[in-house]
Amino acid sequence: RLASSHKPRSDVRDCYKLLELEEGCSLEEVRSSYRSLAKKYHPDSSAGTADPAAFIRVEEAYRAVLSHVAARQHPAEEGEEEEDQFKAKSLQHRHYLSFEGVGIGTPSQREKQYMQFRVDRATEQVLEYRQQRLGGCCAGTDLLRAKDLRESKKVRITQAVERLVEDLIQESMAKGDFDNLSGKGKPLRKFSDAPHIDPMTHNLNRILIDNGYQPEWILLQKEIRETIERLREGAVAARRKLGEPMSPPEREQWGRVCEQFMQDIRKLNKRVDNFNLVVPILSRQLVHFSPEREIVRAQKSYEAL
Repeated sequence: RLASSHKPRSDVRDCYKLLELEEGCSLEEVRSSYRSLAKKYHPDSSAGTADPAAFIRVEEAYRAVLSHVAARQHPAEEGEEEEDQFKAKSLQHRHYLSFEGVGIGTPSQREKQYMQFRVDRATEQVLEYRQQRLGGCCAGTDLLRAKDLRESKKVRITQAVERLVEDLIQESMAKGDFDNLSGKGKPLRKFSDAPHIDPMTHNLNRILIDNGYQPEWILLQKEIRETIERLREGAVAARRKLGEPMSPPEREQWGRVCEQFMQDIRKLNKRVDNFNLVVPILSRQLVHFSPEREIVRAQKSYEAL
């Protein structure tokens, strides 16, 4: 307020000129000029001359001229009251512009429309939140129901397998399939070599071993070794049969033998892959056999004969 009432005279003259007034005008003329220019430059007016920057300059000029006229006429109380009224109007104007662009009409009408807009928006948010909660609850219930079904199915399968095994054991006992087992009627040997291993598991493994059971990976390993030895012997025998030197027809025959040999090696390598999947010890895994190296080996074995 002090700054506006002690502006340099040149600035006050510019303010009068901006408001299109002459010095010595009355307060009513100042108000009338301000209202006219505000309608002309107001940002929300539909006039083509709307200009926010010009409206701000008009507002500042109105403040300065209002203070100057009030100081010139010495109605201190009236000037303060007029400025307070202007501030109140300015606050209402700023509030009018802060309705997020909602509504049309006067500030009071826009305020009512904005309040209704906020109520509608809050209602939509509450409904959306409730729908999400209900959807989450339904999804959780469906998951629990599906899990219970899987668990019950697993239990039924386990019980069915146990009943089947028990029936097979009883049937074998009735037929006398267990009568020729070694150690029949004798107590099981106690397992004390490794106390950290379950005695029941050890005794079961011992029974299987004593009755000739072998794990799958041991059988596969034995089969792979026997197959590669048979293929090597067959390749050497075929080469010996062709003799040395080989005629062109014999070379063609040897080529066919080598081609068949390579196919057999590829099939054997698939068994090696299966073996590596089931072998429990990593160091026991096998590498693939190279068909080319095996053919060279067969040729060298023939030459060494």
